[in-house]
Amino acid sequence: MKALNWIWLAVIFGVALAASASEIFPADDERVATDIYWSDGDSGRLNGHSFRLANVDSPEKGGIGSIGGAKCELERERAFEAKAFIIELTRRADVRISKSYGDDRYGREVVDLEVNGQDLAEIGLREGVYQPWPHKGQRAMTKKPDWCGRKLASR
Repeated sequence: MKALNWIWLAVIFGVALAASASEIFPADDERVATDIYWSDGDSGRLNGHSFRLANVDSPEKGGIGSIGGAKCELERERAFEAKAFIIELTRRADVRISKSYGDDRYGREVVDLEVNGQDLAEIGLREGVYQPWPHKGQRAMTKKPDWCGRKLASR
């Protein structure tokens, strides 16, 4: 009898998780970001839930030498510029989730976003605030981009 109770508990927990995921990223026609916060140029919170943009990278703004931080001062400068650019681009814009890839290793939903009908990653790549960083599932297909020495596109 105890095994049956555990099975029901697992079923109920699974349904609750599925319900909460559908609230974060609802059906395609309702994937509107009503509340967006950018913690850096490529990640933040959408409608109160953590996200990361798929297949692109922006510079890190964390302290030089810290885990996950910038590799040089130039990267930090570029990171603050990238964040300011992306905040301004998405301010009062129609931001929609065009595709969801599931969670990354940090539990963030990996997504493609559209801003006023245009792919956000393409805009950021064109403006030099992103570099390509393709992934297959949670596995990076190339090394993390270098922000310290590469000349970026001019704005």
